[in-house]
Amino acid sequence: MAILGWLRDPHAPRVCVISGDERCGKSMFLAWLAEQAARPDVVVERRVHGLVPLAGHSALTASWLLAEQLGSAARTPGDLIATVAADRRRTVVVLPDLHHSAAPEAIEELICALACFDHVRLIVETREVSAGLSALAPAVMDLRAAQWRDEERYVVWAASSPSPKPDALSGNQQATPDLDDPSSVCRADPVQVTALYELSVDPHGGLRAAWLRAGGALTHPCPPAERALVLWASLGDDADPRLANELRTLAHGAGWTVRWKRVRGDISPPWPGPASALGMGVGKTSGSIAVVDHQGIVRLIEAEGGQPQSRLPQAVPGATSVAFGRDGDLAVLDGHGHLTLQQSPTAPRSTGIGSLLETEGKPLEQLVAAVEDSATAVACVGDALVYGNGAGTVQVVTLDGDTVAASHKALHKGAVTGLAGVELAEGVTLIYSGGQDGRVRLWAPDRAPLTTALRERSCAVTALAAAQTPDGPVVLIGWGDGLVEYSAVEAELAERFFRPGAPVRSVAALDNGDIMVGTDEMLVCLTPS
Repeated sequence: MAILGWLRDPHAPRVCVISGDERCGKSMFLAWLAEQAARPDVVVERRVHGLVPLAGHSALTASWLLAEQLGSAARTPGDLIATVAADRRRTVVVLPDLHHSAAPEAIEELICALACFDHVRLIVETREVSAGLSALAPAVMDLRAAQWRDEERYVVWAASSPSPKPDALSGNQQATPDLDDPSSVCRADPVQVTALYELSVDPHGGLRAAWLRAGGALTHPCPPAERALVLWASLGDDADPRLANELRTLAHGAGWTVRWKRVRGDISPPWPGPASALGMGVGKTSGSIAVVDHQGIVRLIEAEGGQPQSRLPQAVPGATSVAFGRDGDLAVLDGHGHLTLQQSPTAPRSTGIGSLLETEGKPLEQLVAAVEDSATAVACVGDALVYGNGAGTVQVVTLDGDTVAASHKALHKGAVTGLAGVELAEGVTLIYSGGQDGRVRLWAPDRAPLTTALRERSCAVTALAAAQTPDGPVVLIGWGDGLVEYSAVEAELAERFFRPGAPVRSVAALDNGDIMVGTDEMLVCLTPS
């Protein structure tokens, strides 16, 4: 078929527009195309990576759905464009029903922006080719033209098919939800709710801001209880205080409950800034959380309730990872991949004569000084310092008397993006690593790593944490598409999931089973329910 030839032709226009009215069988054709192009055995040139029926969608909701299919948690059309630009792999997207969308012009702007990239191919279905689409010089397949159909068979088919209403939207019209009622919006069509909130200027008690902040987590297929949990986590401190109680009730059965949260714009207690990295306090700093923001400022807050404690006196430019050592100091990875040692203001210090007698560097200080390689992630597990590099290798360094001992394993294809571990007993540790390759690997330094990945998905690991809890060891994974996965091997409920709606920048696992999830918009602590 011609369109399959277009997909394989590297010199063809980047956009193909399929036009015609509903009686031309466009929907049947596109359904066939998507089925054929998504088969596991299809050749790479014909594979479809995204399919978003546009009926009723705005540019925002279309971006959310397409981002999820492409393994991203982009929150805006601009974020989606940046994501597609950064990933140079071939990307084929099918966009039916442009003429039935809620914002055709805005979606056309998104199409035009995506069409600028050499590695992108777009199949757009609409009734008529607009001036904006024509400016892209697309390949056009007008299914009303005789060359694309057998006239005799078409007449037979048209006579036996019900006549569609040309201007009717796909699906049945739904009752308008009450935008002030959490129960109503959690049970309504999320695409419809988003479109209404986009048009509204009323804050609706704080529900509007929370809904738009949560983004694609709400349009992702999920039961109302999970939608209520996401909304609850996204509420700012300026929201109607009754909403949190209502959402808490509605979120029953979602698997998690919100223990505390800090949202962009919160004043009391203050939002600590974008949570680019999180570090759990251990030993002398147990009960503290290090939160690294986009400027490299490291703030310390209480794990119990998120109250601010202190901050490091100097920022670490471009900081991407942080880990507490047992003595209370922190290993912080800067934007150039260099490890730096930072002293925690909350850790107890030797005073008087005791401080004068300390002539040797502390264990973490010695281990950090021994690292000369460029790193991409760091963790402290027991007495060991663990770091990964851009080639996928994980290094474990420990002190053997005055000597630094090291062991390493090549575990990933591409950069190591997250590290965590648990100490099962003195000297017995488990190391978890996550990579750009979408794999989470498990390794004990004195043993060979497992031959298969503990977890594997088609998007990168963006954050990783682990803890020894009453349910045994747990691992917490942040994925590139915005999913947070909690896995406790020995627990009755082995897996739990959460989607904050924004890209997951950081996660932390507490030894009581609670988890923390950090994004550019919020920091939330969840407890199992």
